[in-house]
Amino acid sequence: MKKQSFIQGTLILLAAGIVNRILGFIPRITLPRIIGAEGVGIYQLGYPFLIVMITIITGGVPLAVSKLVAEAESRGDRARTYRILRAALLLTSTVGILLSIISLLLAPWITSHLLTDKRVYFTFLIMTPIIVLVAVSSVLRGYFQGKHNMIPTAVSQVTETIIRIIAVIACAYVLLPYGLEWAAAGAMLGTVIGELGGLSVLCYELYASRKRKRMEIASAVEQPALVLEQEVTSQTQRGVWRSMMRIALPVTGGKLVGSLSYLVESIAIARSLAVAGIATAVATAQYGALQGMIIPILLLPGALTYSLAVSLVPSLSEAYGRNDMKTIHKRLHQAIRLALVCGAPFAVVMFVLALPLCVLLYNDPAVAPMLRWMAPIAVFIYIQAPLQAALQALDRPGTALTNTLIGATLKLLLIIQLASMPALGIMGAVIAISVNTVIVTLLHAWSVIRSLKLKLPWLDFAKVAAAMVIMAGVVQYIYVHAPLGEGHALFRFIAGCLSGIVTYVSLLIVMKLVDRSDMSRVPIFGRWFSQKPTS
Repeated sequence: MKKQSFIQGTLILLAAGIVNRILGFIPRITLPRIIGAEGVGIYQLGYPFLIVMITIITGGVPLAVSKLVAEAESRGDRARTYRILRAALLLTSTVGILLSIISLLLAPWITSHLLTDKRVYFTFLIMTPIIVLVAVSSVLRGYFQGKHNMIPTAVSQVTETIIRIIAVIACAYVLLPYGLEWAAAGAMLGTVIGELGGLSVLCYELYASRKRKRMEIASAVEQPALVLEQEVTSQTQRGVWRSMMRIALPVTGGKLVGSLSYLVESIAIARSLAVAGIATAVATAQYGALQGMIIPILLLPGALTYSLAVSLVPSLSEAYGRNDMKTIHKRLHQAIRLALVCGAPFAVVMFVLALPLCVLLYNDPAVAPMLRWMAPIAVFIYIQAPLQAALQALDRPGTALTNTLIGATLKLLLIIQLASMPALGIMGAVIAISVNTVIVTLLHAWSVIRSLKLKLPWLDFAKVAAAMVIMAGVVQYIYVHAPLGEGHALFRFIAGCLSGIVTYVSLLIVMKLVDRSDMSRVPIFGRWFSQKPTS
């Protein structure tokens, strides 16, 4: 498979990410309607533990695989590429199996002592196989990304999402008559089935690619040379392990801080809401609304930031290996500008139309205040991903770890202080999460600027901010004054969004935030912009 450029790889992952986010909202919308916010809360309560387990295994290994494979491929060292893959698969699968067994053994104690709702027990049991599945999948994705082939990652993600949608809804619906705890467990079973489907795609692609390579080697290389290569493999395996751990351990530490923070955050929120005098069932429902309904809306544009971050690592790693600072600055400017420009209109819509959006998606206007509060902070979420990827790709994972730790500590202190206040309750947790996002993003930005002497595009930030304000006014005006009557909320919502997007894109063009070269990279329509105008 021919490798893709940075922009091509980003667009491939972006297309897959957009499809995944859109499709992923089907169960996000349907599940609360089937099992309610309380059922979603039970489903979500076990996730923080799962994230911690997955982070221990996959926090830095896939990134290390991507980076090391990219470096080996740039030197044409195919043997080292395969050694890296084998070492990573052995490590993650072994640790994944051990952690799955530990999770099963500790499930009764965790669900009865650490969590505030014992009904999460069955969900916790069913989710443990995901640890091994994600461990192997993440390594394979890192391998293909290091080879600048983003297609297997994109196809596996779309496959996993489609299978998960069908399985989550079907399993939750079938098990609902047995109680909310079983319905939530059924939704988790659907997630396991989806992960298995995504892994199957990656395994098939790996088998197909290895088969093609073996055919090429068999026709071009003598058997003695192959024996020599195997001998070199046994001699240099230790070097592969050292290189992998040097990258993976600091990155895993940084991500582990974030996942442990998420775990402690879920426990702290539940405990703080109890201190505020909120009943367990209500607290579970509020937590489910925040983590299962509001956060997914905020992360919808994360398809772009994820694709940028994934494509950025091998691209920056290659440029860093050549000490090509010009390319590094160019790629970072592209990533930051794309994340900002594409994420900003989503933040505007979520802020201005928070109430109708929550009613249309979940038929629950009570969660709208949380979305409206967090919407302006969403822009920082979108910028944070490429900044963190840059620190990791440029051998600054320790800096990312420190920044994340500072933000996590501040967030937990604020949750304990604010969420336990009866006047704030769950809004205290919302405020704490928002402050954490802003602080960590600013710390990452400062670290990148200091390390690379990078000049951030402050003028672009100001232009985007101006476009957001104007777009917000247009969206509000059209939604309120559109002559469609009170019974046409959906049409007024669509009219407001479309008018705002048209206004926003027009302002981007007028302010020259996008130009012909940017538009020429857009799939399907790009060829019209790549043609030079005839005189």
